[in-house]
Amino acid sequence: MDQAHPNTPHHVTQHDRDQQHDRRQEHGPDHAHGRHQGHGADDQAEILDLDAEVLAEHLASITAWLPLETGPRRIVDLGCGTGAGTFALLDRFPDAHVTAVDSSAGHLRHLRAKACARGVEGRVRTLYADLDGPAWPDLGSPDLAWASASMHHLTHPDRTLRAVHDVLAPGGLFAVVELAGFPRFLPESAPEDRPGLEERCHAATDRFHAERMPHRGADWGPMLTAAGFTVEGERTIAVNIEGSRSEAIGRYALGGLQRVRGAVATELSPEDLAALDRLLDTGSPHSILRRDDLAVRTERTVWAARRT
Repeated sequence: MDQAHPNTPHHVTQHDRDQQHDRRQEHGPDHAHGRHQGHGADDQAEILDLDAEVLAEHLASITAWLPLETGPRRIVDLGCGTGAGTFALLDRFPDAHVTAVDSSAGHLRHLRAKACARGVEGRVRTLYADLDGPAWPDLGSPDLAWASASMHHLTHPDRTLRAVHDVLAPGGLFAVVELAGFPRFLPESAPEDRPGLEERCHAATDRFHAERMPHRGADWGPMLTAAGFTVEGERTIAVNIEGSRSEAIGRYALGGLQRVRGAVATELSPEDLAALDRLLDTGSPHSILRRDDLAVRTERTVWAARRT
């Protein structure tokens, strides 16, 4: 995730920012921005890329829904990760340039490499900054600000929302996109020896996140209004993608549940933990990669708010 404001840059070393980011994101890619203990930046980047690949159709539908009379020319992606939103926005608005902001230098390097591979490096500027910091770098005056799965990580969301309001061009739009938690992959009857295991894992992670990320699952409409925006639309998109449609879903499920394990290991019963480990053992006949009943089930909600 990432952040910024049109004042002087927040003078923090790169090492400090990376540590700050890791602490904020260390438990679960519920948004595509999480990271678990025992998993490095490369693993996290892979999960973000898989999330973008698997949910690309739904992300495109959100960008198409945005209430825009003309295509924006200057876009800021706040909490860009490895670029899921950045590239969806570039695809949707071919005349636009995107400033991709994140507090992970590794994610920004990965995003730049992908931009070069796609031949759009001239339309992308990457910026290393912390949205929770008291001072932001200069973002110019964008027509559209986009924040997907990053707002719920903020310690001071009211301050950040006001900063986004102030940085937008008059009449500019702010799109806030949030997931309803990390996706579910298994049917309720799975695994056969411990049915309902995934729901118990999610119940444990929900308790964990409730203590550390109180804005996870929040209704951003009232907060946007309090920051001076006019909320012009809200939409919830149900996601239910059959696993047979994509080999990437198995890898997405594996990587996601590996991170979930890091948060719930001490909360699960020994029987549940053993069953989860069998699913995560890629050499086991019970590996999640061998299942033919996977799906991606979640919801995404988007708020479109205008600076008037």
